[in-house]
Amino acid sequence: MNAATTKTNHHSDQPSVKITINKVGLDRPRAWLAAGVEDFRRATVVSLSYGMFWVGLSIAITLGAFTLGYWYWLLPMIAGFMFIGPLVAVGSYGISRALERGQVPNLGDAFGSWRPHAGQLAMMGVMMMIFFLAWIRLATLLFALFFGFEVPSPATLYTALLTTSEGLGMLAVGTVAGGILAFGAFAISVVAIPTLMDQDLTFMEGIEASVRCVARNFRVMLLWAVILTLCVLVGVMTFYIGLALILPVLGHASWHAYEELVRFNSLEKISS
Repeated sequence: MNAATTKTNHHSDQPSVKITINKVGLDRPRAWLAAGVEDFRRATVVSLSYGMFWVGLSIAITLGAFTLGYWYWLLPMIAGFMFIGPLVAVGSYGISRALERGQVPNLGDAFGSWRPHAGQLAMMGVMMMIFFLAWIRLATLLFALFFGFEVPSPATLYTALLTTSEGLGMLAVGTVAGGILAFGAFAISVVAIPTLMDQDLTFMEGIEASVRCVARNFRVMLLWAVILTLCVLVGVMTFYIGLALILPVLGHASWHAYEELVRFNSLEKISS
């Protein structure tokens, strides 16, 4: 079973592209992960290099935050990674697409795959940044609500998060509120970004396809969101090192998820 809509050509009332959303089963996320691992195996050097780039950037941001005295922003920023993760995966999409075309992937595929549709991807970046800034604002308000406006020492704060009622309450409320916000960001981006890389569509059309995809496969996409979140958390808990492997694999897997969930068929234009 599938659901379809059409994209209308800007210069004609006749639809030019039929967008089909496929219905998939709960077993598919495992298949997507397996395909992601296989892509990583076939392009290990390029994929690992791309993952290591983001690990290095994450470490640099962390060290910078401690050096400048903004260490208290680290926890909400790490949690907020889920809002920008789909954009980080763009390079992995480029690698997977090159493999499918029978090409040998290189760093150009990883770092330059966004260029053909830079404008629309930039608009998606703005959308994701809005979610990220909303999360940062929410985290700030929650901290003030539970701990006040005075920032304690790192040891005191992180101990209080796990051993006091205020800390546990903030974690509980923050997890629920952040989870709802993160799923909203996931819903508009899960297939929108690979769609914009693969098709000549606007970012709003990509968002529409993504939302319809989540609505049609809600349980599957909820499971996929949980898997992505848990994998990223594991990577962060290894002091980012595990992300060098996890980020590329998840990116490759997300590309294969997109290809199975969304199908595009060109329609012949009716001449007037």
